[in-house]
Formats: sequence, structure tokens, C-alpha cells
Amino acid sequence: MKSRRSFIQKSFLTAGTLSLSSLFQRSVAENVKDALVQLSSLVPEQAAQNEDLWARIQQAYTISPNIINLNNGGVSPQPKVVQDAANRYYAYSNEAPSYYMWRILDQGREPLRAKLADLAGCSPDELAINRNTTEAINTVIFGLNLTAGDEVVLTKYDYPNMINAWKQRERRDGIVLKWLDFDIPIESDDEIINKFRAAITPRTRVFHITHMINWTGHIMPAKALCQLAREHNIDSLVDGAHTFGHLSFDIPDLGCDYFGTSLHKWLCAPFGTGMLYIRKPKVKDVWPLLASPENQVENIRKFENIGTRSFAVEQAIGSAINFHNAIGRERKEARLQYLKNYWVNKVKDLDKVRFYTSTKSNMSRALFNFGIEGMDAGLVHNKLFQDYKIHTSPIKWEKVNGPRITPHVYTTLYDLDRLVEGIEKMAK
Repeated sequence: MKSRRSFIQKSFLTAGTLSLSSLFQRSVAENVKDALVQLSSLVPEQAAQNEDLWARIQQAYTISPNIINLNNGGVSPQPKVVQDAANRYYAYSNEAPSYYMWRILDQGREPLRAKLADLAGCSPDELAINRNTTEAINTVIFGLNLTAGDEVVLTKYDYPNMINAWKQRERRDGIVLKWLDFDIPIESDDEIINKFRAAITPRTRVFHITHMINWTGHIMPAKALCQLAREHNIDSLVDGAHTFGHLSFDIPDLGCDYFGTSLHKWLCAPFGTGMLYIRKPKVKDVWPLLASPENQVENIRKFENIGTRSFAVEQAIGSAINFHNAIGRERKEARLQYLKNYWVNKVKDLDKVRFYTSTKSNMSRALFNFGIEGMDAGLVHNKLFQDYKIHTSPIKWEKVNGPRITPHVYTTLYDLDRLVEGIEKMAK
């Protein structure tokens, strides 16, 4: 009887705990939902500074309370609703994989494509869903019909995976790479545009444009560069890894021929999700990395023939789009700009602090890089984590030698005050 009584008591305690947990989760969900509704009634400038609402939106994430993550530029955490969607689809797939994956979940790709296209401002027939920016951009780099002597204009501050891809084409096919260099921080769009213009010759075939430089966060004048390329019958390839879901724009408005991005960065979609945009008349001119049926020559879907993929994480992209839209892209961009300005303005006058990113409002958003005179980027990075548990990304590339700071919508001013405290301490 005693054993039976103990079992019953433990059962009630467990049931009660589960109920309380469920009640707490529902309460948090309602709180987040209410915050999003209130946020939607505010103009971007007002929304950006409403700390109460953003503190409540933070509850949508399962981030560690003990580590201040300021490296969202690498990979961003997903809101719990996105995690739950991926887990739900994954469990669903395991009930009968070949049936649920290909006959059920795979049927959701076209609605998801339409949803992504609406967010990107383009036609669904111009978007392929893939795994990341590297896959998207490499598809174009290796898929273009270039021959020996054809020239590609790119910069020393492009992303290594893209640089290595172009170098491989250089070794394999004899194309010519024309490298541009800049003073850091870059302070003039005209300087960039003029250098691209000066590099043009009759053999120039491609402009490789990094929309936002991952080392510093500098926003390149992509639209002007794409227009310059179009005027000279040059293809424009834009690496948008750090701008999609970060800046407010429609891809076609850039005027580019090709655009690739990762959805697991600023959109907060599941890890290993990305997309490739190709302007519709150009689809037929690009070979897929992996072979596709001949009848798909003019079909954007030819770039999705990769065999078995994770249908669960792919379908969960839709939940990330819903969350992003609930905040609103203009309000999100304004908040990210506000967070950057908050900490940058507090340290800009410190003697030993130097910026590798322009403070001009049109040249950077959340992603920003600073350095401390006499200190290596790795040392600054290590001190911030050791003393304040602030996680950053140490950058030592070309003329840049400092940690990259990337807050996200869940970042609080308290977090940034700790960053400022750490910088002040090191600057002394």
C-alpha cells in the first residue's frame, strides 16, 4: 500500500509539473504574440526603441541566458516556433520516410517557393531552394559558360568559399581574375564604383559583388554596380549572405542577374537552408552543379536535383518567414540599425578604439567590426569571452584586425552595455 501510495503521489507530481510547464509555454507564446501585435502598430523608428516589446520578443528564442551571443552573422538561432516545426516534420518523416518525405512533405516545396518569392519580390520561377550561400553562388560560378581569357572582377574582401571557387575556375579554365582593393573602412560608394568601372575591358564577363562584406559589414553599392554591369553587357553575381532578412529590399530591384543567400543567418530559418535567385532569361545559360533532366534546361528547379535532402528543415523555412513577417522587415532593419548605433556611439571616442566599418547610416547595419590598438583580433575576442562571456567572431583578413559584432532582434541593451564595458576596459 505504501509503495502504491508513493507511486500515485509521484504520478500526480509529474502530471502537475507537466501542466505547469505547458501553462508556462502557453503564457510565453501569448506574451510573444501580443508583443508582435503591438509592434506591428508602430512605425519602424518607434518600434526600434521599444525595449519592453523587444524583451518580450526575446522570449520566442531559446538562447542561453549565460552567454551573450554577438556572432549572429555566422549562424542565427531559430525562434522556438521554427525549431518546433523542424522537429515536427522530422518526426513525421520517420513514421514512413519514403512515403511521408516524397509523397507528403515534398508537395510543400512549391507553396514554400511561392512564399519565399513573395518575400524576395520576384517570380517563383526565379528561385531555387538549396542549403546555403556557398552552394548558391558556386552553382553560378561553375555553371557559367566562361572560356580562357574571360575576365571576372572581384575584390579581396569577398568570401573565401567564393574566392576559392573562382580560383579553381582560373586554374581549370584559364579565366582571368581582376582583384580590387579598398581602404578600410570604405567611406565612399564612388570609390567602389569607379574601381569596378576602371577594371572593365572588352573581355570582362562577370562582376562578383558581395552585397555586405562579411568581415566588416560594409554595404556595397550593389544596385549601382549591377547597373554598371548591365550597361556593358556584363553578368552581375551578388553574394547576399548577410543582407537577405537583414536589409529591406526586393532582389529584382538590385538589377542583378544572380543572387545567393543563406536563410539560416538573418532570416533565422533552420541550419543548412538557403536559396538561389536567377533572373528568368538567364536560367537557361547556367549549368547545374548536379545533372538534371534535359527538359529542365529553362527551369529553375534544375538546380534542386541533389538527391535526398532534409525535407523537415526545408519545410520549416515557412515558419521562419512567418515570424520575420510578423516583425516586419522595415521594423527589423530599424531595430538592428538601432542596436549597432547604440554600442558604437558609446565607444567611438575612446582613444585606442578603431573602426573597420563606416559609421555612415547607408553603409552598415547590425554587422560591424572594431579593433583595439596594440591588440590582435583573437586577443580581444578571447578577453570579451573570458571576462564577460561575450561570443564574437575574431576577424584577421587583409587590412582588418578586430572582432566582428553582430547583434540580432533578441539582443538587449543590457547585453550591449556589457560589450561597451569590456571595450572600455581594454581601451584603457
